[in-house]
Amino acid sequence: MTSGLTKRLRERLGPNRHRSNLTPFSLRLQAVARAEAHLAAMTDAALRREATSLRTRAEGGEPVDVVTVAGFAQVREVARRVLGQRPFDVQILGGLALFDGFVVEMQTGEGKTLAAVAPAVVHALLKRSVHILTFNDYLARRDAEWMGDIYRYFGLRVAFVQEGMSSSERRAAYGADITYATAKEAGFDFLRDGLVLDPAEIVHRRLDVAIVDEADSILIDEARIPLVIAGSVETEQRTPERLAQLVARLDAGHHYEADREHSTTHLTDDGLDLAENLLGEIVLHDEANLPLLNDLHAALYAAVILEKDVDYIVRDGRVEVVDEFTGRVAEDRHWPDRLQAAIEAKEGVRSSAEGRILGQITLHHFLSQYQHRCGMTATAAVSAREFIQVYGLEVKVVPPNRPCLRVDQADAVFADAETWNAALIEEIRSVHARSRPLLVGTPSVAESESLAARLRQAGIACAVLNAKCDAEEADLIAEAGRPGAVTVSTNMAGRGTDICLGGSDASTRDAVVALGGLYVICTHHHESRRVDDQLRGRAGRQGDPGSSRFFVSLEDELMDTYGIGELIPQRHWPAPTFAPITDPFVLREVARVQRIAEGSSYDLRHALLQYSQIVEEQRRIAFEHRRQVLAGARPPDGSRDSPSWQPRFQRLVHRLGAETTADLTHRLYLLAIDDVWSDHLALVAEIREGIHLVGVGGMSPLEEFAKEVIAAFAHFHERVDELFSERLSALAENHDLTIDDRSLRGPSSTWTYLIDDSLFENRVASAIIGNRDIGFSAGAALTGPLLALWALARKRRRRR
Repeated sequence: MTSGLTKRLRERLGPNRHRSNLTPFSLRLQAVARAEAHLAAMTDAALRREATSLRTRAEGGEPVDVVTVAGFAQVREVARRVLGQRPFDVQILGGLALFDGFVVEMQTGEGKTLAAVAPAVVHALLKRSVHILTFNDYLARRDAEWMGDIYRYFGLRVAFVQEGMSSSERRAAYGADITYATAKEAGFDFLRDGLVLDPAEIVHRRLDVAIVDEADSILIDEARIPLVIAGSVETEQRTPERLAQLVARLDAGHHYEADREHSTTHLTDDGLDLAENLLGEIVLHDEANLPLLNDLHAALYAAVILEKDVDYIVRDGRVEVVDEFTGRVAEDRHWPDRLQAAIEAKEGVRSSAEGRILGQITLHHFLSQYQHRCGMTATAAVSAREFIQVYGLEVKVVPPNRPCLRVDQADAVFADAETWNAALIEEIRSVHARSRPLLVGTPSVAESESLAARLRQAGIACAVLNAKCDAEEADLIAEAGRPGAVTVSTNMAGRGTDICLGGSDASTRDAVVALGGLYVICTHHHESRRVDDQLRGRAGRQGDPGSSRFFVSLEDELMDTYGIGELIPQRHWPAPTFAPITDPFVLREVARVQRIAEGSSYDLRHALLQYSQIVEEQRRIAFEHRRQVLAGARPPDGSRDSPSWQPRFQRLVHRLGAETTADLTHRLYLLAIDDVWSDHLALVAEIREGIHLVGVGGMSPLEEFAKEVIAAFAHFHERVDELFSERLSALAENHDLTIDDRSLRGPSSTWTYLIDDSLFENRVASAIIGNRDIGFSAGAALTGPLLALWALARKRRRRR
């Protein structure tokens, strides 16, 4: 058995370096198989006693290796009895790799949900808090309920967290041995815990183990996105509607310059003059007008760069951000307030609530709080370098239970959009005529609708799946594999969806298999091969037949952005023809474009991580200080700089009593930490907003950002003590001031969201790619005004 299993694994794994060295797992797999043979003959009562005994042994200090083998064997047998599903060898291999802290690549349909159960059980038996972080609320609830009976067999409690739950419900869910939740909900709860005024209000317990589903999406694609908790605050009135109308009067090339490839915009001298005249003969570079100038930049960026049905959709009177990687509406996500307001004004929808940011953390830094991290996804090997460099997590590729039969055809490359479109439509028509089901992947909502319209004009009926019709996703996917189905989709169909051959009518499955299974056509390459592979992975599920092919035009945005015209010399540039290009030089350079794009994206994520790392270190310092005060380990101290403070304190004791005064002192100090930290975050945002301008003067934006932010944080604790002393003294001196006064309590309401910080990313990306125009600038394309504005901003921050 040992030699046969090892041989089969080697045959499936091949030479890929991420697939090598699975020997330790295969040896433990054999040990699990031997233990399972003993369990299979047990009655249910005996097996339950065995599970209870394992928990006792684990708590008694049994060696981890022994508990692991026994636990995996028992989970396998329990799953067979409870669910009717015995985990395959490859699922056990994947689970062992998860338990050891690896990112595991398992192909679509290979049962990652069940593979995660055994490592979760063993971790929980070892008294570790386990969080299984899923892609959305639906999966969190489904998986917790689906796998719940297995956990309960071992006497373990399982729960799930959903958006809209109360604090008490969340506290109970995190108190379970295994908790299913989305990464963002767990992160938001972490931020809320950082604002509580009583230790009993904390919902999280220890952050021990995180098993991350769709790991490449959560740990890489979304890892840089800040999670934000904001509070209600009175804000000065701004005029985004007025600025949207002003921007509509500007002419491209005359009043502003735009570089859509690098997502940058600039007001020209003429544009700046016109704006100042229309705003009432003001000088926008005056320090008092800097907020208005920034609002004007946001309005221009929203009008010129951000596209409806590409970057966002408008639905039910709301602007909703579309995630470029998934093609879905990104729930609870919006741009920073200034840009969000500009887009809403552009589209004429009601403005969403603005507020003061009380706390924020990127998903990367939140997930770094866990002592043990691991993950699973169908596309990990492509990002193996990033997993190891950023998280210290090595990738292990587990073979499929059945060999993948999908045929990935060579790209069909065309010289221009006209020949590309004609060939694409003809390919779809030809395949559809044979009744073979087709899934056509497109990069945006607008492109999916445009292609669907062209197909209907050609007499080809099709269904459309994009962010506008996400409520119909389940029904559309259920029929996408039926004979003759043509489904035009964004990347929504690329992750977390299984397309069954034959659709809802199982009797037609054999007919679809005979036709070659599902055919996936992708109309463009994405910047990431992982996203391409996710779309490809809809075909060839669990040994099904299938095929995929990409249709690419040299006029695609990706090709243009990353310089295909410079990579292919004129003598090799192909003439437009309705046949795919066969020149190996051209095909090689087309493939190279995607590698260049991936390199730029990696550099961008690395740069953004460096920016966020500085603030994260400061957050850790501030919140450790707050944690100590909250726990009573560090008493509040605001008396150092106020010799007269003690008499005032005594008057407060006389008025309110010693116990109430002590509670009030504790509360006020925590609120002082929160307010000073919120002020610091606002200042950091202001610094980031203008830091790209230093690049015009030859300085390093990152180095200048670090200097500014470190200097701003240098006196954090002193400012906390000053604010605390000021407020407590005011309470002691003002007999009309009570504990319920606005200045002595937290915000009246809070809410959470994710920031789509694409504007800052574009500025960093411009520097990385080498664009001569760095971000959208603060005036004309002259270094004088730019540096003058930067000097004003610096002066303003120093004054504050």
